Amino acid sequence: MSRHGVMIVDDHPVVRDGYRRLIELQPGLRVVAEAGDARGAYDGFHEARPDVVVMDVTLPGASGIEAIRHIRQYDATARIVVFTMHQGAAFALKAIEAGAAGYVTKSSDPKHLVEAIMGVLGGRTIISPDVIEAIARDRIAGSRTRVAELSPRQTEILRLLASGWPEDRVADALSVSRKTVRNNRYQIKGLLALETDAQMVWFAIEAGLVQAPRAT
Repeated sequence: MSRHGVMIVDDHPVVRDGYRRLIELQPGLRVVAEAGDARGAYDGFHEARPDVVVMDVTLPGASGIEAIRHIRQYDATARIVVFTMHQGAAFALKAIEAGAAGYVTKSSDPKHLVEAIMGVLGGRTIISPDVIEAIARDRIAGSRTRVAELSPRQTEILRLLASGWPEDRVADALSVSRKTVRNNRYQIKGLLALETDAQMVWFAIEAGLVQAPRAT
């Protein structure tokens, strides 16, 4: 019996080990590659050519959304399931816009991850119920409108800049020029009607793209 190859992308080795054990218990699935960051995800996909990728969006440096975008640029048929702690609509919508076919939260029952993998392999789009509820609340409140103005790449640049990264570090992480980052900074502010970097940071926090700094 042939088995579908799965690549796991998560920055925690212990978590990857748990995914691997769960996935390899399933008939018809086997883990063929692992990665701990966005660049490793792209390289691993290129080398292993898995049938499906299980990807966290929270990675060191460029996020899983950037990795999804990059992989889908290389292979438009790539099937990617996001498995993450982020339940907010902003990350889910941008991941799907970037090309993810599944979005499941880590608070879901583990069987939902397996169901998502099998569903995506079958050509379906799978989103866990808690994320569907978050998207519905977001649409009702009308809060998604401004986030939707941004492309996945702009969303990623916003997230990194709002996290305090300097332009040159963002440029290196995304393999673009510093001028591209700077131009996108101005475009983001214009699209979101923001005047200062501080407003940009607070927008990113309110949208769930970054966490507010903890009080000390």
